[in-house]
Amino acid sequence: MNIIPVIMCGGAGTRLWPASRESMPKQFITLFAKHSMFQQTMMRVVAEELFGKPIVVTSADFRFVVAEQLSQIGIDAEIVLEPQRRDSCAAVAVATVLGLKRDENAVLLALASDHAVTDIDGFRGACREAFSAADSGKIVTFGVVPDKPSTAYGYLRPGPALAGGKVRELSQFVEKPDAATAKKYLEQGYLWNSGNFLFRATTMRDELQRLQPEVWSAVSASVGGAIRDLDFLRLEASAFVKAPRISIDYAVMEHTDKSAVLAVDFGWSDLGSWDAIWAHVPHDEAGNALSGPCEVLGVKNTLVQSDEKILTTVVGLNDIVVVTMPDAVLVASRKVGDEMKVLVERLKAAERPQATAHRRIYRPWGFYESINLGERHQVKRIIVNPGQRLSLQKHFHRSEHWVVVKGIGEITINGEVRLLRENESTYIPIEAVHRLSNPGKTPLELIEVQVGSYLGEDDIVRIEDGYNRVP
Repeated sequence: MNIIPVIMCGGAGTRLWPASRESMPKQFITLFAKHSMFQQTMMRVVAEELFGKPIVVTSADFRFVVAEQLSQIGIDAEIVLEPQRRDSCAAVAVATVLGLKRDENAVLLALASDHAVTDIDGFRGACREAFSAADSGKIVTFGVVPDKPSTAYGYLRPGPALAGGKVRELSQFVEKPDAATAKKYLEQGYLWNSGNFLFRATTMRDELQRLQPEVWSAVSASVGGAIRDLDFLRLEASAFVKAPRISIDYAVMEHTDKSAVLAVDFGWSDLGSWDAIWAHVPHDEAGNALSGPCEVLGVKNTLVQSDEKILTTVVGLNDIVVVTMPDAVLVASRKVGDEMKVLVERLKAAERPQATAHRRIYRPWGFYESINLGERHQVKRIIVNPGQRLSLQKHFHRSEHWVVVKGIGEITINGEVRLLRENESTYIPIEAVHRLSNPGKTPLELIEVQVGSYLGEDDIVRIEDGYNRVP
């Protein structure tokens, strides 16, 4: 077996605001765990006897955080950048084209990047169990055995068993039901639709050509015109945007006659709400899930997620969610669901930057985060990874002050190069040509203070690209 994992990283994750936002959606954040959901997904598909090199399909906006998080866990993957979001059908089509280029007999495993699985061996065993059916031409969906009636998921009705295994025909896709219907489905042996599936690349190609020719044509042309950009494969934009925006379920799975389903029970959750997070993570004896610096008194069945720098306290409340971030706080019923989308849209309408933007922004050299922003000043914390450097650049409307907190920085100002060590500082005048590099073997941390009439990214003129390692 040599299954090519396809990890789709395009969602916004607004139901987990304020921890998850458009600039850093839920798959890339850590919640009650050491690794992000994306990293956990990637680690599940590392087994040389079963999986080949993964394909990650993501937005250009997330390219650096994907690369950084893969580097942190030591996994190599083909990172493909979509010019615009076109939902899961286009992402699957991209992976199908690339899979066929790699191997005409390729079998692909399409996975969401933001789902949780507790039984890794069970997950891999399901992939082995489904392989034969997929290799013979079936598109095998993993149907999760429900542990309760739920209105949060679509359902699958299994049909007759296929020969030689546990995979069954897939008789029906059903949309999210009401509570009474969900209870009936549970009694009748329906399964939750996990949205993850295994298929032969030639099978998906044929079904896309038959059912979604516009998607296939646009994606094929886009992959054909793709270019290499650093470590990324950047899809050609003008062709890609012609692909209709549609999910793979609506586009193919609900219409194909090649669908099949394997019932699985490997501790799956889509972690699509704060209540789902609460149900998935460990609790104390009172049913509370607590993360970060927090104290609770007289509290039951509550989730508290507190930023590492902020103490959060809760007294005398039950069944709630409290999420504390440096720039936003959420207090809500634990059962809150679609209302979170409404809240985020209201914040967007009010032009609140916290609706979409995280304080931490990743770049190929590391990351920065805004600490304080005023009318004519901004304070940033900057981390430059070992051996990395920023672009050679200048600003027309602001000056900058740099103070090294940790590590060694190589500073270039108008052609003069010098080293700054811990607790040393420098001043960058307006229009000075400058660059920051980390020649050391440990991360460089510094504080930057900007002062001027314009503090945005548009005030940067890049003279020489810095997205490469220090010579």
